[in-house]
Amino acid sequence: MSRLGKIPVEIPDGVKLSYRDGVLTAEGPKGKMSQPLHPEMAIKIDAAAKKVVVTRPSEARKHLELHGLTRSLIAGAIKGVHLGYEKKLEVIGVGYTAKVTGKTLAMTLGFSHPIAMQIPDGLTVKTPTQTMIEVSGVDKRLVGQFAADVRFNRPCEPYNSKGVKYTDEVVRRKAGKTFVTGA
Repeated sequence: MSRLGKIPVEIPDGVKLSYRDGVLTAEGPKGKMSQPLHPEMAIKIDAAAKKVVVTRPSEARKHLELHGLTRSLIAGAIKGVHLGYEKKLEVIGVGYTAKVTGKTLAMTLGFSHPIAMQIPDGLTVKTPTQTMIEVSGVDKRLVGQFAADVRFNRPCEPYNSKGVKYTDEVVRRKAGKTFVTGA
């Protein structure tokens, strides 16, 4: 039995769930999200007890693997519509800036041209300062992927610590070149 899969998922107040045709739809204070689930997994939504229970049809390896995954996808959807997900990035470097205009994130990262990225639907991107980027939304995968794409443009390098990094990321500094004078 999957240790994670057998734990029921709690449904917080203000979150509505429905499961139809292999798609779980969650609606809450932060928004609405649809999550496709594997059709072989049995999903039982108990509105009275405010729990979701996932059961598997057999002890086959495929079903063992899908059991915990399905439960995690349901828990992620519920957390997303109830609390939301957020990633914070920091832009470090002289002249490095970020700015949101409409549905575009414009960044100046030391290249000869500015970098413009389209913000996907379902995400909210804010720049409280010129060196901070906050990505938030209800879909954990979408938030993480967009933050990774922003960071990919100029990852923080270990010699001068210039670039884009997550606020909780630790960049280990490396020593630069040392010069030895000849005798």
